[in-house]
Amino acid sequence: MGLRACVRRSLLLLATATAASGAAAQNLPGSGSGSALQQRIEQVQQQQSLRSRMTPQQWMAEQKAATRRSDAILDQAERIPGLLPQYLFLRERYDSDPGRAFHAIFGQYVSWYQTFVGDYLGAQRSFSIAQPLAPDDAPSPLSAPQTWHSEPALEAIAQLARSRRAVFLNENHSAPLTRTLTVQLLARLRAEGYDTFAAETLYHSDSAALMQRGHAVADSGFYTREPIYAFMVRTALALGFRVIAYEADSDAHGDAREREQAGNLYRRAFLDHPGARLVVNAGYAHIQKHGEYLGGRSMAEHFMRISGIDPLCVEQTMLFGRLDPVEDHPFWTAVMRALAPVQPIVFLNARGQPWSLRPGQYDVSVFFPPQRFRNGRPTWLSLGGLRQPYPVAAVDYCPNRTPCLLEARAQGESHAAVPFDRVLLTHRQPVSTLWLPPGRYRLGVRDRTDVLLRQFNIVVGADTASAAAPVHRP
Repeated sequence: MGLRACVRRSLLLLATATAASGAAAQNLPGSGSGSALQQRIEQVQQQQSLRSRMTPQQWMAEQKAATRRSDAILDQAERIPGLLPQYLFLRERYDSDPGRAFHAIFGQYVSWYQTFVGDYLGAQRSFSIAQPLAPDDAPSPLSAPQTWHSEPALEAIAQLARSRRAVFLNENHSAPLTRTLTVQLLARLRAEGYDTFAAETLYHSDSAALMQRGHAVADSGFYTREPIYAFMVRTALALGFRVIAYEADSDAHGDAREREQAGNLYRRAFLDHPGARLVVNAGYAHIQKHGEYLGGRSMAEHFMRISGIDPLCVEQTMLFGRLDPVEDHPFWTAVMRALAPVQPIVFLNARGQPWSLRPGQYDVSVFFPPQRFRNGRPTWLSLGGLRQPYPVAAVDYCPNRTPCLLEARAQGESHAAVPFDRVLLTHRQPVSTLWLPPGRYRLGVRDRTDVLLRQFNIVVGADTASAAAPVHRP
């Protein structure tokens, strides 16, 4: 269903990602010729030069072959019981083939599973889309300081949504940082009267059971296997949103998928609830309001035509820091240097109108602050203070049994529930941090064959935020 369409879409998306790095290098603010950054720029340009020796037809043929192989490997992995064995199988295949086209395509698949097991740093290493300056980018908001001023995105977007019937927010599926603001916005939007929430790749077959359970399981969707995505859905349900699936029911892709998604979204959100107010989480340019997308039109544009509703479209995938500075948008780099924000921000003018990097396609663009890491994991997992760090170490949970996967579920929830957080402990990363809301959890430890080694009861609260060792209770 949705996964097959996502897989096909990756070919086009990755062709853009692969080509973008060289252009990004040319648009980056200058640095010393002897610096590590300059060396990285030169390396990227050399890689781009090697690829440019192929004709476009040859490069596309390599990508198509890599996509077919990647699909076959993913199908094999999904037949293996257990998330950690699935990921290790994918990772071994990825490491065993150095081909550029294969790494470009299959890296995205690996990155999805790295987010599922909580390895967010690894996911960014496996797949990253460079964000160069584009011809249709608006002028930087810093170029007109008398016009634009920054505001915290959380407050500004809730205010902008006040007069709308729908809000569409996008994400980068390999970078769950781009889900964090959406999670925090849900309470604000619920307070503004929004009552329906839809998310990409939720499966309609689980919709009724999902509403009853109050949390996602493995069969709820594809991206809901990732803990932040599952927490987004959990949060929406806890706030009283009606959660709906809109993924295409057929094997459609391209424009046909966009059109089918838009039809599902409109019918399931508004047909029996004509006064509904809708929040949508979707990937990348599914939410662009105008312009060609995958040989046709986006889901959002089809939705606007069907419904007559003009949604507030919030772009979150372009203006955040990549691991490699060469890939950062120069506007993001400049804003970070000038303002040093510690939370996501947007820019507004004196009339409260938002700045957009791509006016006409999106209504407002979000700048995320630079990423910080603690024990190999990003601190944005705190979700603006909703979750607290809980330190873990292999010596306490899986001595001499790495890699092992730690999964924290609320006490009383079944093993089928997508956990609040997961972390992968390895011989290279034997110490890490779980990020959990205050509460009582059952911490399960699984080995590389998916055997449940041990379980612990843990308590996370104000007094455990800086605990040096976990508290175990039988």
